[in-house]
Formats: sequence, structure tokens, C-alpha cells
Amino acid sequence: MASYKPVVVPAVPKLGEKVTQDTLYWQGYKTPVQIKEFGAVNKIDFSPVPPYNYAVTASSRVHIYGRYSQEPIKTFSRFKDAAYCATYRDDGQLLVAGSEEGSIRLFDISGKAPLRQFDGHTKAVHVVGFLADKYRIFSGGDDYSSNLWDIPSATEIVSYTEHTDYVRCGCASKLNGDVFITGSYDHTVKVFDARAKSSVMTIEHGHPVESVLLFPSGGLLVSAGGRYVKVWDVLKGGQLLVSLKNHHKTVTCLCLNSSGQRLLSGSLDRHVKIYSTTSYKVVHSFNYATSILSLALSPEDETIVVGMTNGVLNVKHRKPEESKEKSQKKRQPAYRTYVKGRNYMPKQEDFFVSKPGKCVLRKYDKLLKGFQSSKALDAVLEPHIRLYTPEVTVAVMQELNRRGTLRSALAGRDEKQISLLLTFVTRRVIEPRFTPILVTVADMITDIYQPVLGQSAVVDKQFLRLQEAIGREIDYQEELLEVLGMMDALFATLTKKKATYLEENKSNGLTKTLDQDTCN
Repeated sequence: MASYKPVVVPAVPKLGEKVTQDTLYWQGYKTPVQIKEFGAVNKIDFSPVPPYNYAVTASSRVHIYGRYSQEPIKTFSRFKDAAYCATYRDDGQLLVAGSEEGSIRLFDISGKAPLRQFDGHTKAVHVVGFLADKYRIFSGGDDYSSNLWDIPSATEIVSYTEHTDYVRCGCASKLNGDVFITGSYDHTVKVFDARAKSSVMTIEHGHPVESVLLFPSGGLLVSAGGRYVKVWDVLKGGQLLVSLKNHHKTVTCLCLNSSGQRLLSGSLDRHVKIYSTTSYKVVHSFNYATSILSLALSPEDETIVVGMTNGVLNVKHRKPEESKEKSQKKRQPAYRTYVKGRNYMPKQEDFFVSKPGKCVLRKYDKLLKGFQSSKALDAVLEPHIRLYTPEVTVAVMQELNRRGTLRSALAGRDEKQISLLLTFVTRRVIEPRFTPILVTVADMITDIYQPVLGQSAVVDKQFLRLQEAIGREIDYQEELLEVLGMMDALFATLTKKKATYLEENKSNGLTKTLDQDTCN
């Protein structure tokens, strides 16, 4: 009896990814380092001065990490409850953080105990930061208020209560020491000037605002909320420039790279998108294990740190640039070294030993070998096969059809299995490489389960979707044939028929003969 031959899965060429300068630049990071924190990481902030340490706010602690350290080099834990939004001052000497109990604490990086404590909010303070003059602090809390504080006297300067919901994000202008911005769950972004008694500008984002970012020039403002990232022109009174919808879930954090030419956004969909600030198109994307809450990029883009909902801190360092001398590869053996002896012909006195190669069969091959058609089809309809390698599923269907057992494999299935089969066929039948066999499968399913139509709303809905998909594909094919006919007509009118050399000679010879006859 001949040995079983495994199912041959036809290879299909894949389109290569377009490699751009951004792809090379953002892929130049080492394997990430994972650091486990005590709770969800709600804020990451890099020190603006060397050695560029970064503060991580999670649970009731603020940890200070060195750029290459995996253990905190300093910890601020004087919080009764959760801490929020630990932010460095521009000189890197002071750190301010909000808290769940409503107080704001100011720390000296070289000490442990807080230098100042600001009390005035009645609920949790989720956003704090320094104004550009370095002597004042702004804050926003769940009591709907946005406050301004004086550092030397530890007193409240002014309190704005214009928001009608939680204030969860904010930033300060780096050019003007009196301007700061807050974003709220009331769908608005407000621009405040410490010299005015009320906000000087209100921008309607349309969704609860999770993060705001002001460009270094102060002319452009970015807001994130819901699935949208929106860019506003502050100098034109808050005019909307562009609205980006590249995430599938809520966008939680924003960040600019060191040059200000790339905008980064993190989302609960586990992705970090990188946009060009000129075209606002996605130039690269990072994928992470769980939902992202916070994001920070070090000066010169040397380190990218992402904080996630499960308390994991993901740290990526840029690979060092290798010198040309080190990057030169060692000389490899010549090609003939690897093929040496491949064409050797055994002599008469040689003993020829052949070792049969062991063929490891996959699950569906084992089932096919045992003539278990229905179970073999079930094996290739598993999610990891039908979603990521549909060519394997189609190859097994083709093999069953060749054997004549496809109809029996498709028959006798329950509502869930029929729905799964129809979903797969509906999704893949329009792909040219799968169309021939999947049309046969669709015909068989229709013939087998036509008597039970109307008994299950789920199955009926899948049949209608299949009908719509095939109808759309037929319409596309008809339109393409029409376009092809138009193009053929155009090419026919543009193409001129040119006489060949032989035809020219024949015509010339005939003309000469006629001329001679006329003369005679």
C-alpha cells in the first residue's frame, strides 16, 4: 500500500511591506524591557535635564527610574491613596503630583518628604503641572475646578469652575508663563490665562477629553478623546485643522518626539500610532500586549516608555549605531564549501546507507489519513487556522472535494457550525485564489441546508450575507468588463497599422510591373 501524502498547500506570493525612513527609524529599538508596577501606570514623565531619568506614577507611589535601570532609584510614597500625574519642572529639580484625596504635593528630587502641600480641591486631582515661569502650578480635579497655585507661599491664586465634568488632562504653554490648558469629560478643552478671570478660549472636542498637547510653538493644540485625535489652530481662534480616526478604541495619551515632527498617540486598542505633523498620516505603529494608559519619549528619542492598564511598564532603548569597522561581517566560507560532495556518485565498493526522513503529519493530515473527513474539516476551521492561514482550510476542502467526500463532511452540522462555515465562505469567496473551490462549497451548503431555511435566524442571516457578497462581486466584475471594453476601444483608435517591409516591397514590385506594361 502506498504511503500517505500530506495535503499540499499552494504557496501564494506575499506583497512586501513598503520600507520607509520612518520604518527604519522606529524599528531601531532593542527588545523591550518589562517592569512590573503596583498598579495601572497613569503617567510617565521624563526629566528635561541629563541624565534624563523618568518618573512613573502608579498606585500610591511615584517611582524615579534611571534610563537603563530596571529598579527604581528613588520612590515617593507619602500618599494616603492613589497618586496621579507626577510631572517634572523644566529645570528637573522639582516634581509635583496630584492624589486621590484632593491634595497636591511638591517634592524636591534630592529629598523624600514633600516641600509643599496644596489643599483646596474637594475631590481627586488627576492633572497637575508647572507654568513656564516655574513659580506657579496649575491643577484640575474631579470637583470640576481648575486651580492656579503659588509655590513660595503655598496658596491658591485663582480657581476656575467653568468645566461641568471631571478635569482629567492639561498642559502649559512653554512660551507664555500665564497660559495653561485643561481638558474635561464635558467634551471641552479650555484655554486659561492667569491674568483673566475666565477662560479665553473654549474648544468643543465632541468626546470626553483624555489628553491635550500643545506644540512648542504654541500655535497648534492637539486633543484626544474617544477614538479621535484632533488638531486645532489656536491662533485662528480654535479652528479645527484635521480630525484623525486611526484607533479602534479610546485614545488615552499623546506625545511629541524631540524634533516635533512626529506625533505619537496611545490607545486602549493596544496600539501606538505615529503621525507625521506635516501630512498627519500614520507613518508607523507599535503593538503592545494590553491597553495603553500613558506614553513618554525621552529627548533625542533614545527611549520610549509605555505604561499599561495591567501595571506593566514597557521600556524600549534605541540600538547604538555600530561603527563601520565593527559592522563589517566576518568572511564567510565560499559557496563550494556548502555544496561539496552533493554530486558525489557512489563507487562500486562503497556502502550506500539511506536514512528515510521522518514525516510529521499535522492534525488534519492524520484525520484525512484515517478517512475522518468531517473531523478534518473541523480541524482546519479552528480560529488560528481559518483566520491566519485560510489557504490551509481551502486546501483541505479541495482535497475533500477531490476525494468526493466534501458533501458528507459538510452535512450533519448544527447551527453554530453552519454559521461558522458560511462566515468563512462569505469572507473568502471574493479572493480570486479561493473562488473556484469556495463556490463549490457554497453550492453544496445551499443544497444540503435548503430544507431547513427559516428555522434559524442566525443561519438565514448568514445566507443573506453570502448572497449580498456574491451579488457585489458580480457587479464589480460587470463594471470591470465595461471598463475593459472602453479601454480596448480607446487602444484600437490610437493604434495605427504600419506596413511591413515585405508588404512595401510587394507593392513597389507590383507598381513597377504595371508601369512597364503601360510603357510597352
